[in-house]
Amino acid sequence: MSPTIPDFDLHRIPVADDVTLTAAVGGSGSPIVLLHGFPQTHLMWRHVATDLAADHTVICPDLRGYGASDKPADPDGTVYSKRTMAADVVALARALGHERFALAGHDRGALVAVRAGLDHPDAVTHLAALDVLPTPDMWDVMRGTTAAVGFHLYLMAQPPGLPEQLISGAADAFFGHFLDVWTRNPDAIPAEVRAAYLAACREAVPSIVADYRASAGIDVEHDRADRAAGHRLAMPVSVLQQDWGAALGYDAAELWRAWATDLDHTTVTCGHFMAEESPAEVIKALRSLMAR
Repeated sequence: MSPTIPDFDLHRIPVADDVTLTAAVGGSGSPIVLLHGFPQTHLMWRHVATDLAADHTVICPDLRGYGASDKPADPDGTVYSKRTMAADVVALARALGHERFALAGHDRGALVAVRAGLDHPDAVTHLAALDVLPTPDMWDVMRGTTAAVGFHLYLMAQPPGLPEQLISGAADAFFGHFLDVWTRNPDAIPAEVRAAYLAACREAVPSIVADYRASAGIDVEHDRADRAAGHRLAMPVSVLQQDWGAALGYDAAELWRAWATDLDHTTVTCGHFMAEESPAEVIKALRSLMAR
């Protein structure tokens, strides 16, 4: 039996034409939506979600293309744009009765959260981004031999065909690599959760690649247009990140200040999967954010 978030109910909710998301929902009170990263599902929030559910309605979807959510084909490179995925999130919250909500995302989910904050400022009251940079900044800082840590970004940015074939041929090894090297505490992702992540990714290679490919194409276009127009995140924003800047030569907080008018930036000492490795720190940050 697949692991679940205790005391949360799974829902299947249509959010767009021919796209339905699976979401775990629990608790009561003011709403917060939690978006997972790569190569995970909504299960990554299991510790954080159960704590926040004491006084919040907590909504944990699988993003389109991931987990048990629908995985539409991407014939024109727009189906997995963060703009499209952000619209999914707003539609999901509204279907559950919430016109306004706090929003937190990790990794890929953080990119969706940022786009939702830019496109739907009247819906997103507070925003948290865990261990990611805005898309244009990510590409700008990835250079030289230190960029080898992001090899997957370049692989999945290639035209359709080769990336999907290569990854499908060794899916467990590929996705498992990131679960191993990005985790400082291997016990943070127990065997049954790891197996659930790998099984979900194994069935979603084309859509996961399409998500990443969008971040080398249409997502950059959207973000650069916002940056040129001076658009910024107007709501309170909290960012938790590992200190990659020391190795890659950038000031992460300074990059984020260009996007957020009300920013709290914190460097953490755990691995990439901080909601699983250091849930207490994430819970504290989210509760502090929602009090601002």
